[in-house]
Amino acid sequence: MVKAVIVDDEKKALQSLIWELTNFSNEITISAAFTNPLEAQAYLEKNTPDCLFLDIEMPTMDGFQFIQNLKNKDFPIVITTAYNQYAIKALKHEAIDYLLKPIDTDDLSETVKKIKKYNKKKLIYSATIPVLQKKITFKTDGKLVFLESDEIIYAESDGNYSTIYLVDGHKIVLTKKLKEVNELLPEDIFFRIHNSFIVNLSKIKEFIKTDNYIILKPNHKIPVSRQKKSELLDLI
Repeated sequence: MVKAVIVDDEKKALQSLIWELTNFSNEITISAAFTNPLEAQAYLEKNTPDCLFLDIEMPTMDGFQFIQNLKNKDFPIVITTAYNQYAIKALKHEAIDYLLKPIDTDDLSETVKKIKKYNKKKLIYSATIPVLQKKITFKTDGKLVFLESDEIIYAESDGNYSTIYLVDGHKIVLTKKLKEVNELLPEDIFFRIHNSFIVNLSKIKEFIKTDNYIILKPNHKIPVSRQKKSELLDLI
């Protein structure tokens, strides 16, 4: 399903376009619709639709100014207008298609195909780009140690000190409380399951519910506090 946003300053034209899009194609759903371009821009700064259907002739700003002012352009734009003189200019302004009102069913069908093709290419492109994750930096023994998240199995508290246990069997002792260590670790990868332990969620291989403890790869037994049990289960 293609989630679309529509911008058209005329309320009747907006309602008509919503009707045309939702009735002529069961592949489109309207996420939001605006008659005020400024409100639409504010929405698009925080939300990324599958496509934008944009009118050209608007009094506050025309459609081309609207495109130029967009901070987020990570979605296909389709120009919708009752006038055909804007076709070439629309394509020059990064629009993937141009629809004349009233919208023809066959034209809309072709536009939906273009939208899907655009979004599919975007997904494939994103999947081929490796995400460079920032290394975690620890200061110990007068030096800086840089680690990948996947190198860390868990961290254990020892009063004002903490010990980091690594996949290769090594340990790193830090002059930091576990709370401070927790602030250095990515929260989407690590979870504090106990006052004395932070674990790498990807290393969990078993959860023993009856005794409230987990087994981390390769074979580390770590207790889970009762307060953290429910939250942990949601995460894994």
